[in-house]
Amino acid sequence: MTALIVCHFVLAAFARPLVRALGRRAFVVLALPPAAATVWAATQWNTAASGSAVTWTWRWMPAYDVTVALRFDALAELMVLLAAGIGTLVLLYCASYFTDGTPQLAGFAGNLLAFAGAMLALVLADDLISLYVFWELTTVFSFLLIGYDSEQKHSRRSALQALTVTTLGGLAMLVGFLIIGQSAGTYRISAILADPPRAGLAVSVAVVLILCGALSKSAIWPFSLWLPNAMAAPTPVSAYLHAAAMVKAGVYLVARLAPGFADVPVWRPVVIVLGAATMLLGGWRALRLNDLKLVLAYGTVSQLGFLTLLAGTGNRDTALAAAVMILGHALFKAPLFLVTGIVDHAAGTRDLRRLSGVGRALPHVCTVAVLAAASMAALPPLLGFAAKEAAFDALLHGSTADRWALGITVAGSALTVAYTLRFVWGAFFRKPGAEDTPVHRVGWAFLAPPALLAVCGLVLGPGVGWTDRLFGAYADAFPPSAHPYHLALWHGFGTALLLSAVATAGGVLLFTGRTTVTRLSRRIAWPTADSVFGHLLLGLERFSLQLTGFVQRGSLSVYLATTLLVMLAGQLTVLGVDRPWRGAVAPRVWDVPLQGAVALLTCAAALCCLTVRRRMKAVVLAGLTGYGAALLFVVQGGPDLALTQFCVETVSMIVFVLVLRRMPVHFQESVSTWRRAVRIPVALAAAATLGVVVWVASAARTGAPAGAAMVEEVSHHGLKDVVATILVDLRSWDTMGESAVLAAAAVGVTSLIYLHRRTEGSSLREEVRGRTAWSLTAPGMTGLPHGDEGAPERGWLAAGSTLAPEHRSIVFEVVARLLFHPVLVLSVYLLFCAENMPGGGFVAGLVAGLALITRYLAGGRFELAEAAPLQPGLFTGLGLFLSTGVALLGLADGTVLHAWTHHGRLPLIGEYHIGTPVLFDFGVYLLVLGVVLDIVRALGAKIDRQIERAAAEQAAAAGTPAPPRPAPGTEGTPG
Repeated sequence: MTALIVCHFVLAAFARPLVRALGRRAFVVLALPPAAATVWAATQWNTAASGSAVTWTWRWMPAYDVTVALRFDALAELMVLLAAGIGTLVLLYCASYFTDGTPQLAGFAGNLLAFAGAMLALVLADDLISLYVFWELTTVFSFLLIGYDSEQKHSRRSALQALTVTTLGGLAMLVGFLIIGQSAGTYRISAILADPPRAGLAVSVAVVLILCGALSKSAIWPFSLWLPNAMAAPTPVSAYLHAAAMVKAGVYLVARLAPGFADVPVWRPVVIVLGAATMLLGGWRALRLNDLKLVLAYGTVSQLGFLTLLAGTGNRDTALAAAVMILGHALFKAPLFLVTGIVDHAAGTRDLRRLSGVGRALPHVCTVAVLAAASMAALPPLLGFAAKEAAFDALLHGSTADRWALGITVAGSALTVAYTLRFVWGAFFRKPGAEDTPVHRVGWAFLAPPALLAVCGLVLGPGVGWTDRLFGAYADAFPPSAHPYHLALWHGFGTALLLSAVATAGGVLLFTGRTTVTRLSRRIAWPTADSVFGHLLLGLERFSLQLTGFVQRGSLSVYLATTLLVMLAGQLTVLGVDRPWRGAVAPRVWDVPLQGAVALLTCAAALCCLTVRRRMKAVVLAGLTGYGAALLFVVQGGPDLALTQFCVETVSMIVFVLVLRRMPVHFQESVSTWRRAVRIPVALAAAATLGVVVWVASAARTGAPAGAAMVEEVSHHGLKDVVATILVDLRSWDTMGESAVLAAAAVGVTSLIYLHRRTEGSSLREEVRGRTAWSLTAPGMTGLPHGDEGAPERGWLAAGSTLAPEHRSIVFEVVARLLFHPVLVLSVYLLFCAENMPGGGFVAGLVAGLALITRYLAGGRFELAEAAPLQPGLFTGLGLFLSTGVALLGLADGTVLHAWTHHGRLPLIGEYHIGTPVLFDFGVYLLVLGVVLDIVRALGAKIDRQIERAAAEQAAAAGTPAPPRPAPGTEGTPG
């Protein structure tokens, strides 16, 4: 089972090269995994029909009893055959539906196959958490498939609507899963159904939340708005996701959980009432539409309501009817969608008012459509008839609520017959006064997938008894009935047959009076759910804009004061109520007097920040406070923290300096006396409160410190640096998460600067010869020598020709060039010595970044581009990839981030050892280096360009000629 699921995702990852090499024929190759899953499921038929199950389990989070568990039983057999079998045919259909020149075909192919894999995993999942993971994967892939034509506004809106509705339902479902899992003591679905938790308030709330997720996925009212709009997707998507797979996920979940929770008081009212309402509303709406896909879409909504009602009623016979109806619905609705795509492809339209005589022009297509439509209308001897008979008989012999539901389903079935006739008439019949629609021929490969599905519906009508054993194995999970129903095409004359005849006759009457029915339907129509959704979104957007305008005033001081006041209110409330300082050990002023001296100097630097008027002085003084904190770490005996703090503070000061180049020299904000009188108490109160909170938190420790245990654990592995080991081994989950956040923050900040494009490649030769930021910030100096022809000037920087003479510092250039490589070597040393000495990937990455910053400060953006010709994103992405890869490598031993160490011996070096934590730390090193390089390029190189443009405009306005540039090749390079 796992191999089949993995194959879907692996081959989906190779969809792009396959499509590039094979064109649309790549769909044939991509159909192999679902075809293999179909064959495998067929071989397991007897196992599932006998009531047995095939299981596979992997303990994912043992501490929380969360496992990745798969279970293949009777219900899973049905769903796998539908998801994989119809998925195979839809992929083959795509080979004829699309052309080699269809845009974004590779992405579509990969997403469709990945969706098939996610759907396969969903119906096999036997754990609530893993089921939710695959549930949301189907949501994401459906969003991508519905929004395939992303250039169309309607496609984007439809995809967003489907994502919003199903994701909100999924989140509610997740909460319900957590409540059920905690109440039952396990997250295994089979175990929960075998021994359901006792019904109570918590379980009732959980059931409602789970039903919200299931009903939103299956487009049950009031969540049905997204499905008709999803018809913006290509027809293969509609045939697969919205007839056989995604919308069946909610029905599947109801059917899966009904044996254990149908007796919960809130279950049946929700399922029966909403299912019945959806069946009527969807069928009634389909009678007035003219787009063939929309007729089928609202018909699908109606049928999904019927399926939900049957699956959730909670007795054996209705469960049996639900299972065969799920099969029948897939076998008639998928081919009808595929036929609609063929008609649209051949005639160029889906508007039934413009289609005329298509049945004569495409007789084979018409035959397939009539077969599938007859099954949808429940006409004998099709499978749809046998399924509808089973449903009517089960509801007829049920409870009072079931008999009320029976009346609604008969009315809904009449609507089904009516819109089925409307579809067949609109697509294939001749219309009075309309010319025949010109069409082109359809190849056999195009028609074969829907024809095969329609023939299956025809064959399984008389042969429905073949499925009785399999579906009975699922239905037997419910309490047995006095006279169990068995599937057969003919049960003789009886009430169920009479009700079928009444539904058929009612549908024919509705179709005969279609003009009157359409006029009446439009006259009494309520506002569509889609318009309500649009107005809600518009109102939410307006409210958010007004709220943002009220709160976001553009004043950083107001934002900071608000944050501090909220923090103060919360902390002071907690301190006042709990009074946690009682019994706490009194704080010590210092451990050694040197700490007091360093703290005093740090506070003095912070106070001096309040008195300066120049921005640069404020930055330097703020940096001194950071260096003071680093000195406190040194005095306290934390060299790792001190080294990191020094590097971070240095990089931060340089970033501040880069930003200040485009800001006024002096602070321009004038602070009134009353504002200063408000700010000072707020700042002092916040500082005092934080100090008290830190003291109380430290004094509140009741357990033994973990430091001794960590030292012992680290020394047990032959290591000495506890801090580095914690970061890359004991608490590596935290490090990986923080690394991802750091990368995301850097990408976000620099993307705001690179608003239009994000390219800063290696120095362009024609740009290097031009005027740069450091050659245009002052008038060009004349009369300066540019080198002796007999003794060429020695250049220490690769981009030294871009610097104006008055901006060059030969000493700085020499120092920068001489120290660049030693500093890089130092960064590598800090990376690899972290096991036993202060260092680590984070601080090593900062040191390497400082080396590149030095090159930039000495020679500008072109020098930086020469020193680091690769894009920063490459370092960042490679670092994340390496760290994540090392983390996933631990799965080979059963747990993420499991550490391995290899010991060996080399001829010249001698004994050595290398562990996966070092590789993990190397990923952190690359990530931090990429982040620093990205920020320097954004705040340095981008601002350089702005300075160049401003200076060029000023020079052009003043008529100043460009400063002379040295001829290319006149500058040497150091030997």
